[in-house]
This record gives sequence, C-alpha cells and structure tokens, in this order.
Amino acid sequence: MSNNEACIIEEIEASAFNRIGARPLYGVFLFEGTGQVNVDFIDYAYFGTMVLFTTPWQSIRFHTSNNTRISALWFHADYYCIEFHKKEVACNGLLFNNIYAQPLIRLNETSAGEIQVLLDRLRQELEFKDTYSQAVARTYLQLILALSSKAKIASQQIVEEKAVYHPVLKFKELLEKHFIKERRPSFYAEQLGMSVNTFSKKCKLQFHKSPSMLIQERVILEAKKLIHLSLKSMKEIAAELHFDDEHYFSRYFKKHTGIAPTGFRETVGIAQVAYSSI
Repeated sequence: MSNNEACIIEEIEASAFNRIGARPLYGVFLFEGTGQVNVDFIDYAYFGTMVLFTTPWQSIRFHTSNNTRISALWFHADYYCIEFHKKEVACNGLLFNNIYAQPLIRLNETSAGEIQVLLDRLRQELEFKDTYSQAVARTYLQLILALSSKAKIASQQIVEEKAVYHPVLKFKELLEKHFIKERRPSFYAEQLGMSVNTFSKKCKLQFHKSPSMLIQERVILEAKKLIHLSLKSMKEIAAELHFDDEHYFSRYFKKHTGIAPTGFRETVGIAQVAYSSI
C-alpha cells in the first residue's frame, strides 16, 4: 500500500511504536495507563484512557513503565483530507494543528468504547478493496474524528469553566496577528507590558512551551499549510513568510521538522482544496 492510499490500523506496544519513527501520515492513537508521551520534544503526562492526535512527520515517543499497548490509526491526507471535509468534521485546528493546546485528551468510558468499536469496524472494512468497502471505511474514519472532536470540545469547556483569565493568553492573539513579521519574544513581551524573563516564565506555565518555541511552531504551521493547501512554489512561500530566500526557508523548515519542504510536499501531497483556487 503506497502512502497516498494509506489508512492503517495497528495494535502495537509502546516500545515497538517508538522504533517506527516519524511518518508522512496523520495519527490517532488510543491507549490507557500512566506515563508520558513526547510529541516534537515536548513531554505530556497522561493517566487513564487517552486519545492522541498527530500530523505528518511529527516525532512521537512513549515513555511508560508497563509498555503500554496502543491502537494506532494512521491515514494519509489523500485518503481523507481534513481540510476538504472541514464542514462535516471541524477537526483541523481542534484535533490537529493546534499549537496552543495539548495534542491528547482523556476519554470517559463511553467515548473510549465508542471509538474502539469504530476502530474495530474500520479495521474489518480495510481488509476489502472494493469501492463500497472503501466508502464505508472512510465513513468510519470520519465518525472517529467526529466523536473525538466532540470529546475535545467537551474537555475544553471544562477547562475554560475552571480557568481564570491570564494576561499571557493575549499572546495567542498577538502571535496570530504578527507572527509573519515579528519573531522576537521581546516584541511580544513589550506588547504585554512584561519583561522578557517574566513573559517567558508565564508562557511556559500557561502553554508548557517557551515563547520562541511557540513562534517557531506558528511559522512552521503556516508553512505546512501553504505547502499542503496551495500550489505556490517554495520561492513564493518563502517570500510570503518573510524569509530572505527559499534556501534559508528550506533550512529553517528542515531544522524544525526533520524534512525539507520539498520532501514534505512530495510525501504529504497537495490537498484537493488547493486545486479549487485555479
């Protein structure tokens, strides 16, 4: 099965999973227990029944004492384009591609059971290659993402109800507005009326990431969108993101993703929505 046809379900232990390495696929991982999962070099502690969402070429490693067993669902963007189907399932920016929120959520018994049943049914349909079975398989995948989005929204509402507004939350708004031209933490610290040191500490407490890391992640996220969701050349993308030239852009992108932008486009593909703008 080639990458652009890929929808794969694996039952795999954490130690074996760690040996796989990054893939050009979206990932949905159901597991339970206690431990840590490292996504792009950020550690997230977990306990209970969890579901984790990752995007193509992200680095993922589990750290557990009991070798957690994982139900791993991988799919290529050509198999199911989350941007093309955003009206049916608004998971892009909620489950995937959200740099401000943790990439995993704890599930209650009901939600975990429903998702596991759908994974089992999807696995059965993937054994058949006829058109009807493939259509059913995509429907099951869409249901898994829809149920996960529902659970994520519910968990966010609980967090928001308990949360007290923190001034550093305004950093999200500022970053979304200025990230293309302003990549210095000092700029955002000044806008928030804080010293750079205070801003950095508060940012780490709120987002579990430094300001520099969030700025880099936001630039890379935009780069990935332009590479995947448009037909623009790397030179055009570099200019749009205010890099001096495409070679510097390529080095920056590879440093933070582990793959060159041309390699990212070749393996992840160009989304269907990109051709609608022609």
